[in-house]
Amino acid sequence: MKVIWSPLAEQRAVEAFETIAADRPEAAARWLRELLTKVGTLDRFAKRGRPVPEIGRPAYRQLQHHPYRIVYRVDAKQVVVLTIRHGRRDWDPDEIVHGA
Repeated sequence: MKVIWSPLAEQRAVEAFETIAADRPEAAARWLRELLTKVGTLDRFAKRGRPVPEIGRPAYRQLQHHPYRIVYRVDAKQVVVLTIRHGRRDWDPDEIVHGA
C-alpha cells in the first residue's frame, strides 16, 4: 500500500520539528527519524493505529508519536497522512477536511 503525505501533514511535521529543535536540536532530529519510521510502517500495517475517536469512522486512524498524534486515512490502495497534531491541541475537524 502506498503512503502519501498531505501538504498539511508535511507542514505540521516541519512545524513540530522546528519547535522541538529550538531548544533541543538532537531530540528534534531523533523525533523526526522516529516519525518517518513510524509512518513508513503504514505501507504494510495500515490498520495498526486506533480509530480517531473524534471522527468515529474506521478508515480514520491515528498513531501516537509522543506528544503528537499522526492522523491518517486508510483508502483501498493507499494511506493518506492527513495531519500531525500536538496531543494538547483542541481537535479541529476542518483540518482533516482540508488535509485530505
